[in-house]
Amino acid sequence: MNVDEAGQVFTTPQAYADESWLHSATALLRRESPVHRVDTEGFEPFWAVTKHADVAQISRAPGLWLNAPRAALARHASSTEVPVRTLVQMDAPDHGVYRHLSADWFKPSGVRRLTGRIEELARGYVDHMADLGGECDFVADVACHFPLYVILSLLGLPQEDFPRMLRLTQEMFGAEDIDLTDKTLLETLMDFFQYFQGIVASRRENPSDDLGSAIANATVGGQLIGELEAVGYYVLIATAGHDTTSAAIAGGLHALIEHPDQWRRLAADPTLVPTAVDEMLRWVSPVKQFMRTAAEDTEIRGVPIAKGEAVLLSYPSANRDEEVFDEPTRFDVGRTPNRHLAFGVGAHFCLGTHLARLEARALFAELVPRVRSIELAGAPLYLDTLFVGGPKHLPIRYTMA
Repeated sequence: MNVDEAGQVFTTPQAYADESWLHSATALLRRESPVHRVDTEGFEPFWAVTKHADVAQISRAPGLWLNAPRAALARHASSTEVPVRTLVQMDAPDHGVYRHLSADWFKPSGVRRLTGRIEELARGYVDHMADLGGECDFVADVACHFPLYVILSLLGLPQEDFPRMLRLTQEMFGAEDIDLTDKTLLETLMDFFQYFQGIVASRRENPSDDLGSAIANATVGGQLIGELEAVGYYVLIATAGHDTTSAAIAGGLHALIEHPDQWRRLAADPTLVPTAVDEMLRWVSPVKQFMRTAAEDTEIRGVPIAKGEAVLLSYPSANRDEEVFDEPTRFDVGRTPNRHLAFGVGAHFCLGTHLARLEARALFAELVPRVRSIELAGAPLYLDTLFVGGPKHLPIRYTMA
């Protein structure tokens, strides 16, 4: 393919479901056109940024590169103003103020309080795999549910509502995949809005000690935060706190199965679980892109970018950059250092980083020692997406200790 054809991967949902297509295209762009203009029917033009150093530099300059008005790539039809406002859409000063409202819950000290419960849940889901008799769809049976249970419990949502949250999350991030939904992104967000309006009202009337109550009753400038901001907070935490971790866990297991030498290495040395999890995050890169808009005329690698023009930060590409990673196409559970950007960098560094790592580490620390053999039981299928994704089906066959 040529560089213009390579640039089309960012507007092609099926490309993110095909690792060879995506990584061949982004490797070509890193070599020949690391700041590449993409002008595709159905999308506002943008510049695709594929080098690790450039993605990091842009992310660390929030005054020059704004999240608003275009925080993520979407089709013209999906760009209708949405009825929620999340941290993803916010710039300074609002971003810092609203991020602070829940920061204590996601600090290492706050997350450590959840360690026992998360390890208990991890054991429960590995027990569930054993009960399934040696064959399952790891996505549908484990990866979708484990982090969902953690994050929705943290919010204090009733367990009977978990299936609804799973469906809405899959519809939101699977909006480009006909297997998952025929609804528009706006329709899904409206469903979220209606549900979380009720949670805001309930937590303001009867507050408790969960994160959901902390958000609903948070104040800025002495006033309760607006309903749109509260709902936006819920949507962000319920979706990003679940689907990205699910993708990393499922994609990580797929990588281990495809690299049995790395499975054996991890099984022989459980102290490698933390580095293995970071390698899974690099390998899968569940968040595929965010967008930034230039606040003034500037340039990247000598390429002029005019005020108001948008750039796409490609995390799967940055995480395979040959200038940063030794043998970037090699899956290495002991890789160190591992300067992946799966959680972003700078002011918008992922709020749930410590929680996501804790969940993935707990699951694989429990799973790997108990599995005696594991293989694919069918062809894995990955999500067609433009934003967040990983496996949507991972059929596996295994024997347990």
